[in-house]
Amino acid sequence: MDVSSYLVPAGASFDPETWPTREGDDFAGGKKAARKELAELAGRLGELQARLYAEGERSLLIVLQGMDTAGKDGTIRHVFRAVNPQGVRVTSFKKPTALELAHDYLWRVHRHAPERGEIGIFNRSHYEDVLVVRVHDLVPPQVWGRRYDHINAFERLLAHEGTRIVKFFLHISKDEQKRRLEARLENPKKHWKFNPADLSERKRWDDYTAAYREAITRTTTEHAPWYVVPADRKWQRNRIVAQVLVEVLESLDPQFPRVDFDPEAIHVE
Repeated sequence: MDVSSYLVPAGASFDPETWPTREGDDFAGGKKAARKELAELAGRLGELQARLYAEGERSLLIVLQGMDTAGKDGTIRHVFRAVNPQGVRVTSFKKPTALELAHDYLWRVHRHAPERGEIGIFNRSHYEDVLVVRVHDLVPPQVWGRRYDHINAFERLLAHEGTRIVKFFLHISKDEQKRRLEARLENPKKHWKFNPADLSERKRWDDYTAAYREAITRTTTEHAPWYVVPADRKWQRNRIVAQVLVEVLESLDPQFPRVDFDPEAIHVE
């Protein structure tokens, strides 16, 4: 599978309305085959993560963004099922605390950047400060408008210091969001996942679409690219994300460190 078709190249314009939210039924050989390949990719991801952790020289930052119900939690659960939790850290960014609001808006984000040898996953991220903040008019346009440059500089800093950055926009349709919200209401086991506030956010769909359009266009770069992943079908979403991450880690080619002793000369009594 050629994942470059999901990449928004640096300098390119992004329009959510022209990107698909699902692939055909024959994608990756069909649902059953794609799930089998996902299991294999998850295993490979686990192997590469073990090498990255042992090497301890570089890190990987994964940013997950998307409309409500796009599947950020599900992506993490399925794609990273074979990795060692010791080398992976997930951070979910909620409403800023009083302490966080007392600092610049990137302060709380930088604190959670992955350590060397670690995979960091941002479930929502610093992009909320040009998305939610913009849509809800929490700060003036001249304030959030200059944040794109801040974000690019921040990500460039991380990249220069050894962090590989990959950003995913999980792209669902408005119809699919409606179906998923209704499913949460119909299933008592999913009631806890439903937030009535999601309905008011849904009414701002067009505003969020415009915000994502500008955010992705202005922040997809060579060192921190955006991938737009069709997310109406969960098995397609997971398969694509796993493929991208395996290819990224294989390009890094982390290695187990060489030891400064001869293992064959050591005898454990």
